[in-house]
Amino acid sequence: MELKVTSYDLDDRVATLTLRRPHRLNAWTGRMHTEYRWALDRAERDPDVRVVVVTGEGRGFCAGADAKALEGHVAKGGYDDGITGPLAEPGFGVRPEFDHPFAFQFGMTKPIIAAVNGPAAGVGMAIACFADLRFASESAKFTTAAPRLGLPAEFGLSWLLPRLVGVTHAADLLLSGRLVLADEAARIGLVNRVVADDTLPDAVLDYASDLAHHVSPSSMRETKAQLYADLHHDLGTSITRSIELLERMMTEADFVEGATALNEKRPPDF
Repeated sequence: MELKVTSYDLDDRVATLTLRRPHRLNAWTGRMHTEYRWALDRAERDPDVRVVVVTGEGRGFCAGADAKALEGHVAKGGYDDGITGPLAEPGFGVRPEFDHPFAFQFGMTKPIIAAVNGPAAGVGMAIACFADLRFASESAKFTTAAPRLGLPAEFGLSWLLPRLVGVTHAADLLLSGRLVLADEAARIGLVNRVVADDTLPDAVLDYASDLAHHVSPSSMRETKAQLYADLHHDLGTSITRSIELLERMMTEADFVEGATALNEKRPPDF
């Protein structure tokens, strides 16, 4: 695919997907959605990729739907997602509830880190929330945006946000649509870490590189699957499944290398 509004780079086991409409704060379009799905599918299929980073070019992460597109929706009297062809389906087929926009990221086997470098609004906030981890720059800001456009909670955020920040904070974010700055986002658990604007790329890359080189890929794959499947399981099922995985994975090469490296007091080489 010719990438026009995103870029995709692979360096040392870390794939970086960058949203690239900086003149519009990387506002979302049908073309961007198509390229986003394609790039994540490419990363999911590539055995050389261990971790995926999603970020925005320039001053913004993703400002949500393009204002001009919203004007078009008003003129047409309804919603048009702007997608003109089939979308890639990374993460599909794992669980039926994941076979939906953005939720498919929970079905992917590789961890996704959102490097939120500026405003993340509407669909931009959803992209960040459906990542496995969120790092934010000091100038990052978040808003669901929908209530101030006369719209409902979008993209499953009414399910996801209570699980990230609790019901009370989720109600605040979803009902008010107010701006949440980076320090508050960290305080309520919306992001994992806040760093200075100029150090965000390096901080995220350092974390991603540590995962890519020192954490077993099979462990990341199975742990991510457990994390999201167990949102739908009871505790007993979770424990039983973890024992089954433990018994199987202790017969595999990654465990042998991990245990050997521990005894030899060296970093594992996965």
